[in-house]
Amino acid sequence: MDATVAHPARRYDYWLGGKDNFAADRASADRIAAAHPNVRTGVRENRAFLGRAVRHLAADRGIRQFLDVGTGLPAVNNVHEVAQSVAPQCRIVYVDNDPMVIAHARALLTSTSQGRTAYLDADLRDPADILARPDLLAALDLREPVALLLVAVLHFLTDADQPHQVVEQLLSALAPGSYLVLSHATTDFMTTEQRAGLADLSKGDSVPFHARTRDQIGAFAAGLDMVDPGLVSVASWRAEGLPPPRPTDAEVGCYGLVAGKPATDAAGTTSRRRS
Repeated sequence: MDATVAHPARRYDYWLGGKDNFAADRASADRIAAAHPNVRTGVRENRAFLGRAVRHLAADRGIRQFLDVGTGLPAVNNVHEVAQSVAPQCRIVYVDNDPMVIAHARALLTSTSQGRTAYLDADLRDPADILARPDLLAALDLREPVALLLVAVLHFLTDADQPHQVVEQLLSALAPGSYLVLSHATTDFMTTEQRAGLADLSKGDSVPFHARTRDQIGAFAAGLDMVDPGLVSVASWRAEGLPPPRPTDAEVGCYGLVAGKPATDAAGTTSRRRS
């Protein structure tokens, strides 16, 4: 672990008010915030979106297995805490490649006695490795539906990393009736100057940053059944009843979606629905 090089997980922790970060992470975070003053709003809303999506899938869709890739550092309302508060038998596998997250993995491995949690030190850019890990296969039954969580992580894959193929490969290993939960920073609300400066902002960090357009982000869910309200700002996804005022799409700058793999009926055909 090189404390002199900023890492997204530790920078995210800093924006959320955590203490598991170094001077390089704080300097990188402050540099980004200077160019994008609403970044902390987006980070907080993204975290809240994650919680709402997990709760919805556990409470309303009957999902009992979660694969969270790009976990980040433990924070309030981790996936296993939210899911197991709904159904104690939920099983969660966390995946990250940041040594700081590894050091804190024990906090992610607490579980109810009925459920299970596991942690993998692995890289999203190698989905075959993730899917073949014995710890994953011991914790999750891939013959049953799984929620794949890719929350605020795909914008750290370059186009050369083939992010759409990565998502497709992960989803292809999951049973019908599984779900994708995804959030991704967008360039849609940036000024020309902000878009031009994106590459410079992550220069020298451990991982580059690649925000994408709404259409590019929506393409990750191609062939899936979008759960209402579809691809929207993370602040708007099933946020009814939250106290006003709510942040605007431009203030958040991050889209989120939940979408399901079509379930297969007894005759072997797939039924598609939007709900």
